[in-house]
Amino acid sequence: MDMLLKNIGVLATPVGTVARAGQCQGEIRVIENAMVGVTDGKFSYVGTFDETLTAASVIDCGGKLMTPGLVDAHTHMVFGGWRQKEMSLKLEGVSYLDILKSGGGILNTVEQTRQATEEELYDKTLRLLSEMMALGVTTCEAKSGYGLDLENELKQLRVIKRVNEGHPADVAATFMGAHAFPKEFENNRGGYVKYIIDEMLPKIAEKGLAKFCDIFTETAVFTIDESYDILMAAKKLGLSLKVHADEIDPIGGAQLAARVGAISAEHLIETSDEGILAMASKGVIAVLLPSTSFYLDKDFARANDMIDAGVAVAIATDFNPGSSPCLNLQFAMNLACLKYKLTPAQALTAVTLNGAAAIDRADICGSIEVGKMADLVIWDADDLDYIFYRYGSNLAKSVMKKGVFYVNHR
Repeated sequence: MDMLLKNIGVLATPVGTVARAGQCQGEIRVIENAMVGVTDGKFSYVGTFDETLTAASVIDCGGKLMTPGLVDAHTHMVFGGWRQKEMSLKLEGVSYLDILKSGGGILNTVEQTRQATEEELYDKTLRLLSEMMALGVTTCEAKSGYGLDLENELKQLRVIKRVNEGHPADVAATFMGAHAFPKEFENNRGGYVKYIIDEMLPKIAEKGLAKFCDIFTETAVFTIDESYDILMAAKKLGLSLKVHADEIDPIGGAQLAARVGAISAEHLIETSDEGILAMASKGVIAVLLPSTSFYLDKDFARANDMIDAGVAVAIATDFNPGSSPCLNLQFAMNLACLKYKLTPAQALTAVTLNGAAAIDRADICGSIEVGKMADLVIWDADDLDYIFYRYGSNLAKSVMKKGVFYVNHR
């Protein structure tokens, strides 16, 4: 063995290689006085202390809590500029859709992203990802969607590829050209849908720059029919599907996700009973974003109803410059307990194994099990409850990715 981590007070992890749904979401493995072995960047031993085991390096974990590395399954982390000027509008009661209609919101970020060079976006994203990793995130997803033309969508996706290659954390790429209608197509909705299907998607698939295709299916954005056409075109090109669904109005986004065989539906603040049952019937993972509800002062998604119906729930930040300018997944974990009323065990699964499943990586990360990547967090905590009880402080003491400690807070 390359490394042994001993004196782990409590090891808490979900188990398996698929999303955990229903009652299983709250079933985790807890080992006291645990020991973990690492060989070639993967877990090679997970169990109780064994004095017969040896390794080239032995690390004393100080009796602290260990969990899998966190997985943030929904971010928009590649963008130009920020949108702090919208804060005053929100405080005056101007709605998200009204800001969008007036040329703010996503379209404001589109302009700033188009103006930014690829190097500027790369440097900024690299810094943001390092900040996320310092908070315990070892794997995340990143969407495009602030280019809204082929040139700039490709620019964003190239940045995601370069960041994935140039940073220890793993980043899964999602194409989201259907994030809004750009100004040049504001009076030609059909033309933009055709542009995405005929020009954007084939080029992105050809270059292999994205694994997933997402779409903002919502009032005043993409209709159910428009979304269906784009998603099915993406599916034919080999992309896996995601849907921004029922964030503002229950227009049937969750049902659409089930209908097209999406791996996940995301947001789901206003999802109906029918939408929840549809997701459960097709195994669609619900990626819930409590930080967005918090920032926009909106309702919180019906997480427990989804779990009771057999839907696997993941929790993510939705980090973006407009509706969730927060990349702290620990804060989203706190909100998952306080606002969704998830148990610490359910919430841990939501930010590890289920998050990994939502980006099709549950076979290699999301739990501490022999054969998986050695991604883990040692917390400044003695038990699992503590990291969900405390909020506002970074409790990630040390963060390991593929068997290497990249973060050590002294």
